[in-house]
Amino acid sequence: MLDIFELRRDLHQHPELGFTEFRTACKVVQTLQALGYEVIYGQDAIDGPSRRGLPAQEVLDSAYERALQHGADPKILQKMKGGYTAVVGILRGEQPGPTLAFRFDMDALPIVESTDTDHPPQAGGFRSQFQGNMHACAHDGHTTIGLGVAEALAGQELRGTIKFIFQPAEEGVRGAYAMVEKGILDDVDYFFCAHLGCDVPTGQVHGGTEGYLATTKLSVHFGGVASHAGADPEKGKNALLGAATALLNIHAIPRYSTGDTRINVGVLEGGTAANIIPEHARMVVETRSESEETNSQLVERVRQIVEHSAGMHGLTYSIEIAGGAIPITCDPDMVQLAREAAQGIPGVHTVSEQMAHSTGSEDASYMLRRVQQNGGQATYMIIGASNPVPHHHPRFDIEEESLPIGIEWFRRIALRVLGNEVS
Repeated sequence: MLDIFELRRDLHQHPELGFTEFRTACKVVQTLQALGYEVIYGQDAIDGPSRRGLPAQEVLDSAYERALQHGADPKILQKMKGGYTAVVGILRGEQPGPTLAFRFDMDALPIVESTDTDHPPQAGGFRSQFQGNMHACAHDGHTTIGLGVAEALAGQELRGTIKFIFQPAEEGVRGAYAMVEKGILDDVDYFFCAHLGCDVPTGQVHGGTEGYLATTKLSVHFGGVASHAGADPEKGKNALLGAATALLNIHAIPRYSTGDTRINVGVLEGGTAANIIPEHARMVVETRSESEETNSQLVERVRQIVEHSAGMHGLTYSIEIAGGAIPITCDPDMVQLAREAAQGIPGVHTVSEQMAHSTGSEDASYMLRRVQQNGGQATYMIIGASNPVPHHHPRFDIEEESLPIGIEWFRRIALRVLGNEVS
């Protein structure tokens, strides 16, 4: 039987960034196979060309070797080489019926975890062993819940099929789109996913969420000409100056009357020395809006600004979509089903009648959209998990009492959707 607390702490100690979740995905495959699930992973579970924001080859290779050093099975890992870290576990019932899918994300964040003595992972001896990486958004808990639900449902008599989708690269909203493009969601009738925490206390749950914003992440590169900054400055073409011009004008894009908007240049880098005209510069931009159409308009404005900023300074440029998400609309029937399933779960003291609200972005939105486009229904739930600081913080942690709540909630949902009594 899985020790879910030990599992979560092991995952917390070994956080892996998007498309480098080699050790994590390997553990997921091993666990699902041991439970008797049909398992597809690697290139069978994700569309390679559709992956967004894929790390450089040397980063992928280094993470692969690190996973081997930390106990990953080389035979399983071989199919994941190159960043193919998606996993799908399938349980087929004895009787025909609908297809239900649950999604759990696996990746961590590029954050140095706190060493404060009162930080629970530090005090408990399960702080990140991978310096510079941290599970600061509860995805270690999500993966744990997914495997816990898989164990709870293994051997159940089901009317239909369950897919457990373990998704890479949620951070930066990069991985879900490529799994959708692979067709993983095409036969799904009902889809549920959830997030731990989100400023909701342990013991409170929400059957649906609203407010998630459409977003696009853009990686922009400027190319110039290097020259001596003192002897021949006029012979250079300053890529960093072009990028700075773009930054100022991107942040000058006006707000929209058609819906809330956000825009940010989160990375600006370039140059090599004080006496060299910068030949290369790079920036990372994100747009967000509650309106998918408005977000697209923001992206087009950014493209125009980049083009004209490069032209002003005689530069070349390229723009790559490094991530994206769309708004989420939860189906009322699924929200209500989730609320009913949560009633009476040990540890749950509040089943909220309100939708949870967030102004972040979530790439599971593509999965919900695909299911709904095909005539299915879906919702995105919140599992309360009291945390001492906000998500994406070096001292982030979750109350582990939320884990059995999440497992039992998903288990009950599965049995309701597939027509069996909840026991």
